Amino acid sequence: MESLRLFTWNELRQYDGLGGRPAYISYKGLVYDVTGSEMWPAGRHQNRHSAGDDLTALLPQSPHGEDVILRFPVVGRME
Repeated sequence: MESLRLFTWNELRQYDGLGGRPAYISYKGLVYDVTGSEMWPAGRHQNRHSAGDDLTALLPQSPHGEDVILRFPVVGRME
């Protein structure tokens, strides 16, 4: 497996999808790029979740499973 970029929490928060920045989320220690998803316009998902955050604890409350997150490209991992 190729080496993945390491993200700190402060770095991840910068990828909020606002002002043309990419939208990244963290899930189970990996960082996913959700920038191109129609479900993440301007870094917001269903007006409940923000890019730049960790969604691991929130997924059980979601109407979908982790398979939806796992479809996105992995761009790094959390430190």
